[in-house]
Formats: sequence, structure tokens, C-alpha cells
Amino acid sequence: MDAENRKIPTHEVTYLRLRDMILYGRLEPGAPVTIQGLVSELDAGMTPVREAIRRLTAEGALRPQGNRRVAVPQLTGRVLDQIAFARLTVEPKLAELAAAHLSPPLIDRLQVLDNTVDRAIQAGNIPDYLEANHAFHFALYDASDAVVLVDIARSLWLRFGPSLRVVCAHYGSDALPDRHHEALAAMRAGDAGALVRAITSDIAQGMDQVRQAIATGEI
Repeated sequence: MDAENRKIPTHEVTYLRLRDMILYGRLEPGAPVTIQGLVSELDAGMTPVREAIRRLTAEGALRPQGNRRVAVPQLTGRVLDQIAFARLTVEPKLAELAAAHLSPPLIDRLQVLDNTVDRAIQAGNIPDYLEANHAFHFALYDASDAVVLVDIARSLWLRFGPSLRVVCAHYGSDALPDRHHEALAAMRAGDAGALVRAITSDIAQGMDQVRQAIATGEI
């Protein structure tokens, strides 16, 4: 059987679905959920759900709460500082490496994704914004051919995404991080330095919003 027709294993599908629930903020930080509730929500068996929980706990995206419950950890200022340092180190480097591999079709694809980001912001649709924003960044990062750094970036987004969802919901769509227009202009100009600066500013904007929310007790 060729790769295109090979079915994705059930346990991997369950992991990806639970990961996306965390990444896009469908599980609110600090709010416990039962394992049985996740079985029902994911329409999956107990074994693949437990395996998904085990993997996501190892990645720092979930924390056991006892009594067959888990929760997305709440960010503290200290943890956010570590995430900010790591993201602002890894992701600009990914953008720099990707710049050497950009092609007109990839830039066009990134433009389509950014159009979706813009529509989501205009409509105040935070779930669509979070999904399209993630897709934009990782379509760019995947072009870097730096699989270790991409894996690190994915893990960092899992730790940060749920809190960004809470902040976006609190402040509304006008404050959603989006410096993609500058990034796309840099890509078209072949300016790797400008691309790195745009991605750095985009990340820092989201970090600053979450940091302010933590400082004021809003999350």
C-alpha cells in the first residue's frame, strides 16, 4: 500500500485531535476535564485517549489533576519568560533558514493563509484566527528544513496557545497579533533580515499581551 492510501492509526488521530483542542484553546487553562469526558468528546476509545494524554503530558501541554482528570497548565510569568526566550530564539532562526527556500508558490500559499487570518480578525472569529495563524507560521517554518527546531517550536506553541486564546477572547479581535503583512512583503523582496524582524515582532506582540494579562490577574 502506498503512503497516500495508508490509513493514519487511530491513536495518532486521537493525539492530533486532542493536541488541536489544546493548541486552539478549546480546553481552558486550569479547568480540569475528565478522561471519560475526553473519550466522549473525541469519540475515541479509552486506550488511544490515555496514550494521547500521556504524550501531551510529556510535552508539557497537560497536567494530571488526580481523580482521572487532567488540565491545561496555567501560565505563570516565570514560565512565560522562558517560553518567550525560547520562541524568540528558535522561531526567528526558522524564518531566517526558511528565507533561503521560499518559492513563489509557497509565498502565494502563505498569502492565502494570511487572507484567512485577516478575515477572521475582521469577523472577530478567534478560533479561525488561531488556526490560520498557526498554519501560516508553520508553513513558513517547515520550509526551513530544520526538523529539530520545528519540533521545538511546535512544543512551545502547545504551552502558549491556550493562554493566547483566553487573552484574545478578553481583548477582542482588534488586538490579535498579526505582523504577517510585513513578513510577506519581506518574502517578496527577498529580504531575510526584514522577514526575521517581522516574525520577531509578531511573536513579541502576542507575548506582551499575555504577559500583561498575567500581571493584571486576567488569566
